[in-house]
Amino acid sequence: MKKITFIAILLLCICSLTKAKEKVIEQPPFIAWTSTSIQVDKVVLSDTATVLYIKAFYHPKQWIRISGQSFLKDNNGETYALRSGIGIKPDTEFWMPESGEGEFRLVFPPIPTSATSIDFSEGDNVQGAFKIWGIQLKGKALPELLLPQEAIVHKIDINDELPEPKIEYKDATIKGRILDYRPGLVSKIVPIIFDPVKGAYESEEVKINNDGTFVTRVKVPTTTSAAIRLFGKMITFYAVPGEESSVIINTRELCRQQSKFHKDDKPYGEAVYFGGTLAGLSQEYLNCTLKTSILNDYRQLFKDVAGMDAGAYKDFIYGKRANLLASIEKAPISKALKAVLGNQVDAEAAQAISLTEMVIKQAYTMEHKMSKEEAREYFNTAQIELPENYYANAFRPLASINTMAALYNSKLSELIPYYLRRRTDELTKAWGTDKGIYFDINKAGELYSSIKEFTPLTAEQEVILATLPPACQNEVRDANNQLLKTLEANKKKTGFTINEVGDVSNEELFSSIISKYRGKVILVDFWATWCGPCRMANKAMLPLKEELKGKDIVYLYITGETSPLKTWENMIPDIHGEHFRLTDAQWSFLGDKFDIRGVPTYLIIDREGNVKHQKTGFPGVAQIKEELMKVYD
Repeated sequence: MKKITFIAILLLCICSLTKAKEKVIEQPPFIAWTSTSIQVDKVVLSDTATVLYIKAFYHPKQWIRISGQSFLKDNNGETYALRSGIGIKPDTEFWMPESGEGEFRLVFPPIPTSATSIDFSEGDNVQGAFKIWGIQLKGKALPELLLPQEAIVHKIDINDELPEPKIEYKDATIKGRILDYRPGLVSKIVPIIFDPVKGAYESEEVKINNDGTFVTRVKVPTTTSAAIRLFGKMITFYAVPGEESSVIINTRELCRQQSKFHKDDKPYGEAVYFGGTLAGLSQEYLNCTLKTSILNDYRQLFKDVAGMDAGAYKDFIYGKRANLLASIEKAPISKALKAVLGNQVDAEAAQAISLTEMVIKQAYTMEHKMSKEEAREYFNTAQIELPENYYANAFRPLASINTMAALYNSKLSELIPYYLRRRTDELTKAWGTDKGIYFDINKAGELYSSIKEFTPLTAEQEVILATLPPACQNEVRDANNQLLKTLEANKKKTGFTINEVGDVSNEELFSSIISKYRGKVILVDFWATWCGPCRMANKAMLPLKEELKGKDIVYLYITGETSPLKTWENMIPDIHGEHFRLTDAQWSFLGDKFDIRGVPTYLIIDREGNVKHQKTGFPGVAQIKEELMKVYD
């Protein structure tokens, strides 16, 4: 009995000692991350392993994946490769439950007790890799952050009026600095410019220097909204012709605000410190928590307006507008910010009004639980009855869109080309004029759209251009001159082939297209010239195509008649591969054959002509390479 008791005590002591060697850090603070989808709930350190307890937050019934090449790096530079997962299998889809929350553990080798922090990474070669930097192992506080002298908080005067926007086509300088920067954190940024003439676009990539600083210049025609997307946050500011704007990005605070575990912790200062032109307004806008969106939830909108006619729908939208404007007016914010937010509300109201018939139809199909086929038939045949002069009357109260204040509104860059351009006559009737900044921007935008489709300005268009403000003229002429240079350069480019389908039935169409490439692996890309993700994917694929150069892989691009012929002919010189442009009937047939529901859609064909992989949406270069190599090898 004594012996049994002794053994039991000994085992208890051993268990206690083992337990004592474990160190548990609950919800450790961290410096930065690439995504809010995985968050560290706990780190358990022992002399046998390092275990990260991960909470995942993602769309229900969608999946995430953790690369088997994941590793930890401690603050001494040592790396520790992933051993295994508990509750997740590396390199395998982890499907999210209905709640949109999941959990699993990642097991790594033990880390020396001298380490004070670790970084988690899936690796630089993983598209959209999960990375978390500066996970603290010694206490609940991050190392002290020393702010640069220029990181100041601006005092806001609520009586400040919105200044007149500067209208001139000139370089705007954008400078910045990322605090807590280290190599590997982020190598580049891509400023988004909400150009009222060109529409929203991504400017050239900007390299981040080793000290976290960056600088770039972009030409803008007026005071223009701009943004940088970093660490899951859209940082908005203004780019002003001939002037400088700066942002100091407080990485740790930006990420803390988005953390499920740390959002209620004490702030690490401001998320962003603004400098230069309109710094105070940019600061106030970023920190503003007022809700100003009418169209933030389309599904709820369809439910709300089900059964309404056009008149009731208009009244519903104006009711929401009135409530939002009232909340803005009561808010303790500057007059300048009130003007910006009020203009945004009017822009969304105008967008909602322009969509009257679509919204009423969509609400009807949802209310009656129509199938896709029934809904398509209803959309094609149903007529929504509109009161006389409906749009002119509905747009009348929204004349703020035709004031200079609208140039501060980032929504203008999509509102005009996508929603209001086809309503120009109704807007003229509504506001009793065809003069003003809205109409100037609209005309300049129409001319630019022609250039964007690889059609140089005609003599008639030059006459229209001459009536516009000099800034608009200069921007459009600059784009036209660039196009003329591109068209000339395209004449000398090689590496692409335009193919004719020939006289073949729809049933034999696809086999005929790929027949000449039999014996090779084929990457088929169904795409369109107007598809932004397609264009970005084509650019992203360039390094992979160069890497695989010399292998028996054919890059085959298929588009339809929705891609304008001239646009297509002048885009493909920069897209090396085999190109086909089909008729609408041929495109529809292949769409049905492969159940294509969007572009880009990719097929990977083996050497015998069999479809081995299909994916809608660009999955990233790494995954395309992985699927190609499965078939190639």
